[in-house]
Amino acid sequence: MAPASDARGKKPAASKQFSELGGTPILIHTLRKFAASPQVSEIYVALRANEIAGFRARLEKESKEFSRKKIALVEGGEHRQQSVANAMTVVSAAADDIVLVHDAVRPFVTAEIIHDVIDAAEKYGAAIAGMPAMDTVKQVERTSEGAVISATVPRERVVMAQTPQGFRYGVLKKAFDEATADGFLGTDEASLVERSGHEVAVVMGSPRNIKITTPADMELAEFFLKR
Repeated sequence: MAPASDARGKKPAASKQFSELGGTPILIHTLRKFAASPQVSEIYVALRANEIAGFRARLEKESKEFSRKKIALVEGGEHRQQSVANAMTVVSAAADDIVLVHDAVRPFVTAEIIHDVIDAAEKYGAAIAGMPAMDTVKQVERTSEGAVISATVPRERVVMAQTPQGFRYGVLKKAFDEATADGFLGTDEASLVERSGHEVAVVMGSPRNIKITTPADMELAEFFLKR
C-alpha cells in the first residue's frame, strides 16, 4: 500500500493498511489470520521507519491475541521487493523452511488458503494463491492516444494472482539474490522465482481475498466484514 502524499509536499498520510475496517486497522485484521494458523511460527511486518513505534504500541494493546507468535517489525523499502528483501535479511530459516509473503491489505485471506499455499510450497518449492480470470482478457499496444488491442488472451490460460505466495526459503533467497545482482525489479515474488527458472504452482484463492486499494474496495470490505 503506497501512502498518499499531500499535494503541497506536506507530511505523507498514514499508509492505507492502517485505515480502520470496523474500527480496527486493516493490518491487525490481516495479522489475526496468520497468527491463528498453527502452521505459522513467525511473522515479520515491513513498515515505514516512522510507523514502527506506533504500530508496536498497537500490538501491545492486542498482546493477548498475538502472544503465542513471534511478530517482528522491520523497516521496509521504497517498493515491495525491497521491503520483502529487508525482512528476509532478519529471517533465520533453513533452506527447506517455507516463507509466505502476504499483502498487508488482504485481510480476508482464509485459513484454508494459507494451509493450501503452504502445502503446495512444501510439495513444489513455490506456490501462490490465484483466481481464474472471469473477464475476457485483452493484450494491448500503447499508443499516444491510448491503446489498441493486439490479441485476445484465452481465459483458461490466465489467473489473477493473489497472496499469500509461498516458497522454500532457499528458492526465494536465490531468486532475490539473482534479481539484486541483475538490477531486476519484479511485480511480485513469483515473478522473481519464475525468472530464476523455478516453476510456481497455483492453488485456488477466493473472490473475497481482495486487496484493499480504493474507496470502493473499502466499501466492499465493510460489507464482507458485516457478513
